[in-house]
Amino acid sequence: MDTLLSFFFFASLLSSSLVWTGYLEYDQDVLTPDGWTRVGRVDPTEELTLTFALKQQNVDLLEETLRLVSDPDSAQYGKHLHLEDVASLIRPSELTQKSVRHWLRSHGINNCQTVHTQDFLQCTMTAEVAETLLPGSKFHRYASDGHSAVRSSAPYSVHDDIHQHLDFVGGLHRFPPKEQDLSKASSNRKQKQLESGLHLGVTPAVLRARYNLSASDVGGAQNNSQAVAQFLEQYYSPADLAEFMSIYGQGFQHLSQVDRVVGTQGAGKAGIEASLDVEYIMSTGANISTWVFTNPGRHETQEPFLQWMVLLSNMSDLPWVHTVSYGDDEDSLSAAYMTRINTEFMKAGVRGISLLFASGDSGAGCRHLGKEQNSFRPSFPASSPYVTTVGGTSFKNPFKVTYEVTDYISGGGFSNVFKMPDYQTSAVDAYLKTVAATLPPQAYFNVSGRAYPDMAALSDNYWVVINRVPVPWVSGTSASTPVVGGMLSLINDRRLLKGLPALGFLNPRLYKLKGRALFDVTEGCHLGCLDEQVQGQGFCAAPSWDPVTGWGTPNYPELLAVLLAE
Repeated sequence: MDTLLSFFFFASLLSSSLVWTGYLEYDQDVLTPDGWTRVGRVDPTEELTLTFALKQQNVDLLEETLRLVSDPDSAQYGKHLHLEDVASLIRPSELTQKSVRHWLRSHGINNCQTVHTQDFLQCTMTAEVAETLLPGSKFHRYASDGHSAVRSSAPYSVHDDIHQHLDFVGGLHRFPPKEQDLSKASSNRKQKQLESGLHLGVTPAVLRARYNLSASDVGGAQNNSQAVAQFLEQYYSPADLAEFMSIYGQGFQHLSQVDRVVGTQGAGKAGIEASLDVEYIMSTGANISTWVFTNPGRHETQEPFLQWMVLLSNMSDLPWVHTVSYGDDEDSLSAAYMTRINTEFMKAGVRGISLLFASGDSGAGCRHLGKEQNSFRPSFPASSPYVTTVGGTSFKNPFKVTYEVTDYISGGGFSNVFKMPDYQTSAVDAYLKTVAATLPPQAYFNVSGRAYPDMAALSDNYWVVINRVPVPWVSGTSASTPVVGGMLSLINDRRLLKGLPALGFLNPRLYKLKGRALFDVTEGCHLGCLDEQVQGQGFCAAPSWDPVTGWGTPNYPELLAVLLAE
């Protein structure tokens, strides 16, 4: 929501006769996103399912625990917690649990389910009850491309007595993600390549050649697994995966089917995004058991991404590596929501789980703040300090396995919400000093924010099998992320076979490597605002870490060697 609009909206709220102070997400954008149309008010008797995020205890201690188990110089390194340990650490207080349940029961809400960590409640109620429970909320049905969602068109509040016990309520705001056109990203290059009559394109063989994976670099540990999570109304096709592996998996031992699907496979068509994720994590993370989390949102009020986070809180047995190609503009989300999601990331990290997020496909992004005033637009969860964010690269020569340059779509920049974590301050400071003369104006970014991405891989011009047909020109950081994830799974495989713990939250260790075992990407810039000041350019690559490609791309044998060391 634009600042001016927010101001007038809340000014009018304050001037109304009923003043509610308990707005949990006062800074959440409640405007209808592009592509969604409001259909009408929801019937008062219609049932909705809402998610109540209860305030947790000991979040500071959770963060400190994450730091200790993730820092290779700590005596606690690799001593990950079980779900039961996490639950006993952060479980909401008795007072919080009783207060929230009493409040819900006083509105006749009894149909609730909790999770193992007891910090989420998912409750079913009618729309009429929901609007009484959460003053200010107004539920409407929205439609987009044959999909529908139920959301509130206005901010909600909670009773003052309850405000201190909740972080937020899910299912009122935040629309399901829109499918990206993954072929659009390379349309400019596509034209040039077609004219020359040459075409290479990225396949598993190309990736394994570039990142120095040998035929013997495949999984073998029994207790290893990896996962992709996706939240679109689409599903991966087992037949496409089998076809992909029969065409492109010839040179290495591999699996041709997913071991476990968590959630419901949508009834829509097989999607490029879902196919891309699965086909490529199973190509670099070859012969490793793979899960697919598919959460298109079973109910119209569900937030698919939040539903995945709730699931992780309720499953004691999870894959060690999860790759996710999902993001929202930071400024469209409430600080309360993002802060709580960060806590969920910490809960995964202390359990030894590596979460990898795509950095996005809009370069530095651009937000129009007013008359001729713009700023870059960071993306979340890419900007979270508690995940490993993966950017994108292209081959310098698109027809050969050469060195890599930046992919101009590669998301990157500086968070406007989260401060720069200690593990990266020296790397980012060095970058800012090195390129000081050519940096975009300071007004465009928050120099003290969490900087991302952390590393990168090829993101341009992939081959994917979709509906049994090989399709070229698929691009985006949703390609590079599962590629890196698969390689980390292979490293976990070797660690587990040696009796070592899984890598867990990688960033503290990654930044201590200072670029060792990675191919540094030093050429090219990514997209920024199309205006007079920056003229379409965001940040540029530089030696060592940079906010376009992070530390660079994996040189697998060297990365394996340094990450296998005690």
